Amino acid sequence: MNTLLGHRTRVLAATTATAGLLLVAGCTSTDDGGSGKKTAAGGVELVRAGQLTTCTHLPYPPFQSEIDGKVQGFDVSLIDLVAKDLGVKQDIVDQPFENFKTGGSLNAGQCDLAAAGMTITEERKKNVDFSDPYFNATQAVLVDKKSGISSFAGLKGKKLGAQAQTTGEDYAKSKGLDPVSFESSDAVLNGLRTGQVQAVVIDYPVVQGWLKDKANADAFEVAEQINTGEQYGFTVKKGNTKLLAAINKAIEDAKADGTYKKLYEQWIGPYDESAASPAAS
Repeated sequence: MNTLLGHRTRVLAATTATAGLLLVAGCTSTDDGGSGKKTAAGGVELVRAGQLTTCTHLPYPPFQSEIDGKVQGFDVSLIDLVAKDLGVKQDIVDQPFENFKTGGSLNAGQCDLAAAGMTITEERKKNVDFSDPYFNATQAVLVDKKSGISSFAGLKGKKLGAQAQTTGEDYAKSKGLDPVSFESSDAVLNGLRTGQVQAVVIDYPVVQGWLKDKANADAFEVAEQINTGEQYGFTVKKGNTKLLAAINKAIEDAKADGTYKKLYEQWIGPYDESAASPAAS
Protein backbone atom coordinates (compact mmCIF):
# COMPACT_ATOMS: atom_id res chain seq x y z
CA MET A 1 0.00 0.00 0.00
CA ASN A 2 1.02 3.56 -0.59
CA THR A 3 -1.91 5.92 -0.26
CA LEU A 4 -1.48 9.65 -0.96
CA LEU A 5 -4.30 12.03 -0.07
CA GLY A 6 -2.68 15.13 -1.48
CA HIS A 7 -5.93 17.07 -1.58
CA ARG A 8 -6.69 16.55 2.09
CA THR A 9 -5.06 18.91 4.51
CA ARG A 10 -6.51 17.86 7.80
CA VAL A 11 -4.97 15.26 10.07
CA LEU A 12 -7.67 13.11 11.54
CA ALA A 13 -7.98 12.78 15.30
CA ALA A 14 -6.06 10.07 17.06
CA THR A 15 -7.95 7.07 18.32
CA THR A 16 -6.81 4.47 20.78
CA ALA A 17 -6.47 1.08 19.12
CA THR A 18 -7.99 -1.93 20.79
CA ALA A 19 -7.54 -5.13 18.84
CA GLY A 20 -9.74 -8.04 19.83
CA LEU A 21 -8.26 -10.34 22.42
CA LEU A 22 -4.92 -8.58 22.28
CA LEU A 23 -6.09 -5.44 24.00
CA VAL A 24 -3.21 -4.20 26.11
CA ALA A 25 -5.12 -3.20 29.21
CA GLY A 26 -3.71 -1.45 32.24
CA CYS A 27 -0.11 -1.51 31.06
CA THR A 28 2.19 1.42 31.71
CA SER A 29 5.82 2.03 30.91
CA THR A 30 8.17 0.27 33.27
CA ASP A 31 10.36 3.36 33.49
CA ASP A 32 7.49 5.83 33.51
CA GLY A 33 6.14 5.07 36.94
CA GLY A 34 3.74 7.98 36.61
CA SER A 35 6.60 10.43 36.32
CA GLY A 36 5.93 11.24 32.69
CA LYS A 37 9.23 9.90 31.39
CA LYS A 38 9.20 8.92 27.73
CA THR A 39 11.35 5.81 28.11
CA ALA A 40 9.82 2.35 27.83
CA ALA A 41 11.23 -1.10 28.56
CA GLY A 42 14.56 -1.78 26.90
CA GLY A 43 15.43 1.90 26.81
CA VAL A 44 13.11 2.61 23.89
CA GLU A 45 12.42 6.34 23.65
CA LEU A 46 8.79 7.27 22.93
CA VAL A 47 7.27 10.48 21.61
CA ARG A 48 4.60 10.35 24.35
CA ALA A 49 4.96 8.88 27.81
CA GLY A 50 3.16 5.61 28.45
CA GLN A 51 2.12 4.91 24.88
CA LEU A 52 3.44 3.62 21.58
CA THR A 53 2.12 6.06 18.98
CA THR A 54 1.42 4.53 15.57
CA CYS A 55 0.77 6.49 12.39
CA THR A 56 -1.50 4.86 9.83
CA HIS A 57 -3.95 5.70 7.07
CA LEU A 58 -7.53 4.49 7.33
CA PRO A 59 -9.24 2.50 6.09
CA TYR A 60 -7.12 -0.35 4.79
CA PRO A 61 -8.81 -3.58 5.86
CA PRO A 62 -7.84 -6.18 6.92
CA PHE A 63 -4.69 -4.43 8.16
CA GLN A 64 -6.33 -1.46 9.84
CA SER A 65 -9.84 -0.07 9.83
CA GLU A 66 -12.41 1.26 12.25
CA ILE A 67 -14.75 -1.45 13.48
CA ASP A 68 -17.42 -0.66 16.06
CA GLY A 69 -15.70 2.62 16.82
CA LYS A 70 -12.27 1.07 17.36
CA VAL A 71 -9.27 0.84 15.06
CA GLN A 72 -8.57 -2.85 14.53
CA GLY A 73 -6.81 -5.17 12.11
CA PHE A 74 -3.80 -7.37 11.44
CA ASP A 75 -1.22 -4.57 11.68
CA VAL A 76 -2.88 -3.18 14.80
CA SER A 77 -2.75 -6.57 16.51
CA LEU A 78 0.92 -7.08 15.68
CA ILE A 79 1.90 -3.64 16.99
CA ASP A 80 -0.15 -4.32 20.13
CA LEU A 81 2.36 -7.11 20.76
CA VAL A 82 5.22 -4.62 20.50
CA ALA A 83 3.46 -2.24 22.88
CA LYS A 84 2.87 -5.06 25.37
CA ASP A 85 6.57 -5.97 25.31
CA LEU A 86 7.43 -2.32 25.98
CA GLY A 87 4.95 -2.11 28.84
CA VAL A 88 2.78 0.57 27.24
CA LYS A 89 -0.46 0.93 25.26
CA GLN A 90 -0.70 1.51 21.53
CA ASP A 91 -2.34 4.74 20.33
CA ILE A 92 -3.15 5.27 16.65
CA VAL A 93 -2.98 8.50 14.66
CA ASP A 94 -4.79 8.52 11.30
CA GLN A 95 -3.24 10.77 8.67
CA PRO A 96 -2.43 10.92 4.95
CA PHE A 97 0.00 8.18 3.93
CA GLU A 98 2.42 10.66 2.39
CA ASN A 99 3.03 12.19 5.84
CA PHE A 100 4.78 9.10 7.17
CA LYS A 101 5.88 7.42 3.93
CA THR A 102 8.40 10.24 3.53
CA GLY A 103 9.42 10.04 7.19
CA GLY A 104 7.90 13.46 7.90
CA SER A 105 5.59 12.39 10.74
CA LEU A 106 8.33 10.30 12.33
CA ASN A 107 10.91 13.07 12.11
CA ALA A 108 8.45 15.59 13.54
CA GLY A 109 7.74 13.40 16.58
CA GLN A 110 4.10 12.82 15.67
CA CYS A 111 4.49 9.05 16.01
CA ASP A 112 6.99 6.39 16.99
CA LEU A 113 6.34 4.11 14.04
CA ALA A 114 4.11 3.68 11.03
CA ALA A 115 2.00 0.58 10.31
CA ALA A 116 -0.05 0.76 7.15
CA GLY A 117 0.36 -2.35 5.01
CA MET A 118 3.41 -0.59 3.61
CA THR A 119 5.48 -2.21 0.87
CA ILE A 120 9.24 -2.14 1.43
CA THR A 121 10.95 -0.31 -1.43
CA GLU A 122 14.45 1.03 -1.97
CA GLU A 123 13.05 4.52 -2.49
CA ARG A 124 11.26 4.50 0.86
CA LYS A 125 14.34 3.16 2.61
CA LYS A 126 15.98 6.50 1.90
CA ASN A 127 13.55 8.18 4.29
CA VAL A 128 12.69 5.57 6.94
CA ASP A 129 14.05 2.38 8.49
CA PHE A 130 11.97 -0.75 7.85
CA SER A 131 11.41 -3.68 10.17
CA ASP A 132 11.94 -7.20 8.99
CA PRO A 133 9.19 -8.03 6.47
CA TYR A 134 6.11 -9.43 8.17
CA PHE A 135 3.92 -10.20 5.16
CA ASN A 136 4.34 -11.24 1.51
CA ALA A 137 1.74 -9.47 -0.62
CA THR A 138 0.48 -10.14 -4.12
CA GLN A 139 -1.69 -7.91 -6.29
CA ALA A 140 -5.11 -9.03 -7.43
CA VAL A 141 -7.20 -8.17 -10.46
CA LEU A 142 -10.77 -7.97 -9.17
CA VAL A 143 -13.40 -7.71 -11.89
CA ASP A 144 -17.12 -7.34 -12.30
CA LYS A 145 -18.40 -10.79 -13.24
CA LYS A 146 -20.23 -9.25 -16.19
CA SER A 147 -17.07 -7.61 -17.58
CA GLY A 148 -15.77 -10.60 -19.52
CA ILE A 149 -12.26 -9.93 -18.15
CA SER A 150 -10.43 -13.13 -17.21
CA SER A 151 -6.83 -11.97 -16.72
CA PHE A 152 -4.56 -8.97 -16.32
CA ALA A 153 -3.90 -9.12 -20.06
CA GLY A 154 -7.61 -8.61 -20.64
CA LEU A 155 -7.56 -5.18 -18.98
CA LYS A 156 -6.38 -3.41 -22.13
CA GLY A 157 -9.09 -1.08 -23.34
CA LYS A 158 -11.18 -1.61 -20.20
CA LYS A 159 -12.05 0.86 -17.43
CA LEU A 160 -9.55 0.04 -14.68
CA GLY A 161 -9.27 1.47 -11.18
CA ALA A 162 -6.52 1.50 -8.55
CA GLN A 163 -5.74 3.20 -5.27
CA ALA A 164 -3.77 6.40 -5.76
CA GLN A 165 0.01 6.14 -5.38
CA THR A 166 -0.05 2.44 -4.58
CA THR A 167 2.22 -0.24 -5.95
CA GLY A 168 -0.85 -1.69 -7.68
CA GLU A 169 -1.34 1.55 -9.56
CA ASP A 170 2.37 1.70 -10.35
CA TYR A 171 2.30 -1.85 -11.70
CA ALA A 172 -0.69 -1.12 -13.95
CA LYS A 173 0.98 2.02 -15.31
CA SER A 174 4.23 0.13 -15.90
CA LYS A 175 2.27 -2.20 -18.19
CA GLY A 176 0.94 0.69 -20.26
CA LEU A 177 -2.47 0.98 -18.59
CA ASP A 178 -4.06 4.22 -17.40
CA PRO A 179 -6.07 3.41 -14.27
CA VAL A 180 -8.56 5.74 -12.62
CA SER A 181 -7.06 6.80 -9.28
CA PHE A 182 -9.16 6.55 -6.13
CA GLU A 183 -8.15 8.10 -2.82
CA SER A 184 -8.83 5.08 -0.59
CA SER A 185 -9.53 1.36 -0.75
CA ASP A 186 -13.18 2.07 0.10
CA ALA A 187 -13.38 4.43 -2.86
CA VAL A 188 -11.83 1.77 -5.12
CA LEU A 189 -14.53 -0.71 -4.15
CA ASN A 190 -17.25 1.89 -4.56
CA GLY A 191 -15.94 2.67 -8.05
CA LEU A 192 -16.33 -0.99 -8.97
CA ARG A 193 -19.79 -1.21 -7.40
CA THR A 194 -21.09 1.86 -9.21
CA GLY A 195 -19.66 0.92 -12.60
CA GLN A 196 -17.11 3.72 -12.76
CA VAL A 197 -14.61 0.96 -13.53
CA GLN A 198 -14.92 -2.65 -14.64
CA ALA A 199 -11.88 -3.93 -12.79
CA VAL A 200 -9.38 -2.88 -10.13
CA VAL A 201 -5.81 -3.79 -9.26
CA ILE A 202 -5.14 -3.77 -5.52
CA ASP A 203 -3.41 -5.84 -2.81
CA TYR A 204 -4.89 -9.34 -2.66
CA PRO A 205 -5.47 -9.35 1.14
CA VAL A 206 -7.73 -6.33 0.70
CA VAL A 207 -9.69 -8.22 -1.94
CA GLN A 208 -9.94 -11.23 0.38
CA GLY A 209 -11.59 -8.99 2.94
CA TRP A 210 -14.04 -7.59 0.39
CA LEU A 211 -15.07 -11.02 -0.83
CA LYS A 212 -16.08 -12.11 2.66
CA ASP A 213 -19.18 -10.01 2.03
CA LYS A 214 -21.72 -12.09 0.08
CA ALA A 215 -22.90 -9.16 -2.02
CA ASN A 216 -19.33 -8.53 -3.19
CA ALA A 217 -18.68 -12.22 -3.80
CA ASP A 218 -21.85 -12.45 -5.89
CA ALA A 219 -20.88 -9.45 -8.03
CA PHE A 220 -17.10 -9.70 -8.34
CA GLU A 221 -14.37 -12.28 -8.83
CA VAL A 222 -10.58 -12.48 -8.90
CA ALA A 223 -9.45 -12.72 -12.50
CA GLU A 224 -5.77 -13.13 -11.65
CA GLN A 225 -3.26 -12.84 -8.84
CA ILE A 226 0.04 -11.17 -9.69
CA ASN A 227 3.18 -11.90 -7.71
CA THR A 228 5.04 -8.59 -7.72
CA GLY A 229 7.50 -9.67 -5.01
CA GLU A 230 6.14 -7.16 -2.49
CA GLN A 231 6.79 -7.44 1.23
CA TYR A 232 5.25 -5.33 3.97
CA GLY A 233 7.26 -3.77 6.78
CA PHE A 234 6.70 -1.41 9.69
CA THR A 235 8.74 1.80 9.70
CA VAL A 236 10.54 3.94 12.27
CA LYS A 237 12.56 7.12 12.14
CA LYS A 238 16.00 6.53 10.66
CA GLY A 239 18.43 5.49 13.36
CA ASN A 240 15.79 4.38 15.88
CA THR A 241 17.52 1.04 16.37
CA LYS A 242 16.05 0.16 19.78
CA LEU A 243 12.44 0.43 18.65
CA LEU A 244 13.27 -1.38 15.41
CA ALA A 245 14.79 -4.25 17.41
CA ALA A 246 11.68 -4.40 19.62
CA ILE A 247 9.42 -4.62 16.56
CA ASN A 248 11.52 -7.35 14.96
CA LYS A 249 11.56 -9.35 18.21
CA ALA A 250 7.78 -9.15 18.54
CA ILE A 251 7.31 -10.37 14.96
CA GLU A 252 9.77 -13.23 15.50
CA ASP A 253 8.19 -14.26 18.81
CA ALA A 254 4.68 -14.17 17.35
CA LYS A 255 5.70 -16.50 14.54
CA ALA A 256 7.45 -18.85 16.96
CA ASP A 257 4.61 -19.18 19.49
CA GLY A 258 1.68 -19.42 17.06
CA THR A 259 0.27 -15.93 17.73
CA TYR A 260 1.05 -14.78 14.19
CA LYS A 261 -0.88 -17.71 12.69
CA LYS A 262 -3.85 -17.02 14.96
CA LEU A 263 -3.94 -13.34 13.99
CA TYR A 264 -3.52 -14.17 10.31
CA GLU A 265 -6.54 -16.46 10.43
CA GLN A 266 -8.54 -13.90 12.40
CA TRP A 267 -7.94 -10.98 10.08
CA ILE A 268 -6.93 -12.32 6.67
CA GLY A 269 -8.24 -15.83 6.21
CA PRO A 270 -6.89 -19.39 5.86
CA TYR A 271 -3.23 -19.43 6.87
CA ASP A 272 -0.88 -19.11 3.90
CA GLU A 273 2.61 -19.94 5.08
CA SER A 274 4.24 -18.55 1.95
CA ALA A 275 2.62 -15.16 2.59
CA ALA A 276 3.10 -15.31 6.32
CA SER A 277 6.74 -16.29 6.53
CA PRO A 278 8.78 -13.99 4.32
CA ALA A 279 12.53 -14.08 4.56
CA ALA A 280 14.22 -10.90 5.71
CA SER A 281 15.13 -8.57 2.88
